[in-house]
Amino acid sequence: MPSFPYATTDYLASTQGEYKLGSTATHPPKGEDSKKKLKKELADSVDALRDLQRRLYAQNTHSVLVVFQAMDAAGKDSTIRAVFSGVNPAGFQVFSFKKPSAEELEHDFLWRTAKRLPERGRIGVFNRSYYEELLVVRVHPDLLAYQNLPQDGTEPNSKEFWKNRFESVRDHEKHLHRNGTIILKFWLNVSKEEQARRFLSRLEEPHKHWKFSAQDLEEREHWDTYQRCYEDIMQETSRPWAPWYVIPADSKPFMRLEVAKTIQRTLEQLDPAYPEVDSEQAKDFDTLKTRIENELR
Repeated sequence: MPSFPYATTDYLASTQGEYKLGSTATHPPKGEDSKKKLKKELADSVDALRDLQRRLYAQNTHSVLVVFQAMDAAGKDSTIRAVFSGVNPAGFQVFSFKKPSAEELEHDFLWRTAKRLPERGRIGVFNRSYYEELLVVRVHPDLLAYQNLPQDGTEPNSKEFWKNRFESVRDHEKHLHRNGTIILKFWLNVSKEEQARRFLSRLEEPHKHWKFSAQDLEEREHWDTYQRCYEDIMQETSRPWAPWYVIPADSKPFMRLEVAKTIQRTLEQLDPAYPEVDSEQAKDFDTLKTRIENELR
């Protein structure tokens, strides 16, 4: 199946079902830590995204879905704010997904995110997503008891059960791709040490207290299990029509720039264009232009 022209970067996870966590960097390359330089390049990329989004919105044939997943304190919220600071809110939307509601639990696990998919011409951001069903729920399989799953012979939390969930996600994303949605998925890959430093900052600075929860430390106890789940996700769901990018997240300025450049390059390759009018419409416009000019005389 043909793929959209996504950007090829050093942080693109293999789209051939091959991914090993051990080769994943959390720090930027040496020499890429100048905050002043990174902020300048980010500003340039934000300006480029502003123009690309206008063209995408005007063309109205594709939508863009940007998925962010990360461990706590990796910087998802601030990255979304920084990267999309220049886009027109009329063509942009963000949804965050936390604990499912009672209504959401009465539907299949893709239902609540499917309702929030971006329309044609728009950029939609998922701050966490249906991938929580392959992360939190997999780390804490007792949560499956609340999903009222059918007794179809597949034992919840079995190897076959998770194989089916991965397949459902791949089918879902392939369907979206066929219908004009560009899917870009970012894992903001923070190290365990950097996460600890950011947690400490939240506890030491009063204006950051609202960001911290004791639950964050409880989830940190499952760090290795989450990492293995991410490895499986990259192997099972990074595909040409819905690639994953594993972005080093220990440096927030570097992380934000890499996310912005990846989205920018993908949209540049798509090259959305403003619609053109045909000759008859152009004649009508000339007539209307003359009419307005006469009115202003």
